[in-house]
Parts: sequence; structure tokens; C-alpha cells
Amino acid sequence: MRRTAVTERQRVFLDTNVVLYAISADEAKAQISEDLVAAGGTISVQVLNEFARIGLSKYGMSMERVRRGLATLRGLCDVRPIDVETHELGLDLMERYRFALFDAMIVASAIRSECTDLYSEDMQAGQKIGKLTIRNPFA
Repeated sequence: MRRTAVTERQRVFLDTNVVLYAISADEAKAQISEDLVAAGGTISVQVLNEFARIGLSKYGMSMERVRRGLATLRGLCDVRPIDVETHELGLDLMERYRFALFDAMIVASAIRSECTDLYSEDMQAGQKIGKLTIRNPFA
């Protein structure tokens, strides 16, 4: 699918747990997830890696289906790398806010991508970190 022009909506970062609901049996959460992904936004390579790992291990997806899912995500979302600066910021956030390592890297990626909203089910909804606000799209 073709990526549309940059919109205000693309200042949103999607955590892996939100993206994964698109392939879950929970129809209500799947619809919310599909709508968020379809609207575009930002993810990191970490989200792609976690999607592949969980799709294969938890959901029993074939590698072909995982690749199709990853291609869809790459086509709809702005994918950001995890570089050394993001990694260092993640470590700082982990120490300061007591995030788990992978959550800290997601937050760091969202901050470095200049996103204003991070959609995640696993973090404290409403928490602000600089200009970034964590939101639970399912609440």
C-alpha cells in the first residue's frame, strides 16, 4: 500500500502490543489496532522484530504471513531505526522512569521521532515524558 502524505496523525508512535492486536481474536481491539495502523504513524525496527517473533511463536503464523504483515506495516507506517543515540536515551529513560528495557527503547524511539503520542497498552496511560504522552487506545 502507498503511504499517504504526512499528517498530524503521523505524530503518533505505535507500540508492538497495539500493532499485534490487528491479528488477535479480540475483535474490538483488532478493529482499533487496524484503524490506528491504517491511519499511519511511526514504529521502530524493534516493533517489526517483536511483531515477527510474537507472530511466529504466539500466533503460529507462517513466515509468509509474517512477511506480508511486516510489508503492510512498512507500507503504512514510518519505520525508524534503533541507533546508538536512541539506545542511550532508552537507557537513560529506563534508569529515570524505571521502564523495562524494551519499553524504554520504544519510548526513546517515539521521542527521537518527535512523536507527541505513544499508543501502548503496557505502559502507564497519561504519563508524560517531555512532549510525549503515553495513551492506551483500548481504555
